[in-house]
Amino acid sequence: MKTLYALLAISFLLFAGTAIAQTGKGAQKSETIKVWGNCGMCKKNIETAAKEAGATSAAWDKTTKMLAVKYSTDQTSSLKIQEKIAAAGYDTRDLLGNDEAYKNLEECCQYKRKAAPAKAGEQAMQKACCSKENMAKADCMKGSADCCKNCTATTSKKDCSDCCAK
Repeated sequence: MKTLYALLAISFLLFAGTAIAQTGKGAQKSETIKVWGNCGMCKKNIETAAKEAGATSAAWDKTTKMLAVKYSTDQTSSLKIQEKIAAAGYDTRDLLGNDEAYKNLEECCQYKRKAAPAKAGEQAMQKACCSKENMAKADCMKGSADCCKNCTATTSKKDCSDCCAK
């Protein structure tokens, strides 16, 4: 009987220790992200890119164009996942796919794009331009039409007043 109690106590301690160790990791986040594509090959490419960016799971739906991802916030972020997908040539809700990568996609994967592709560096600069702490930097695209368009799409108009003031 004492042996049984000892085994139960050890099992309880092991289980409790495992639960505590798992809570020490970064928070798990689930999110859906719009990603344009057409076919099963797109599905494979998009899901692979998301997982390479640190997603623990990724499932893209061809009909809705929605990517359901789960990831640990201490390992990656929505932006990092979208950057990896954009580098593979696919437009996401926040980023345009890499133009060269898009051109290299199979013909069945080349969907009708809504906007002219921009370089990833330009997109980052456009978003950075709209933050107040970056407005004074010389490389800011202050007042440019691209910055203002992106700024109003990604932030509140109030935050864009410095960037978009003519």
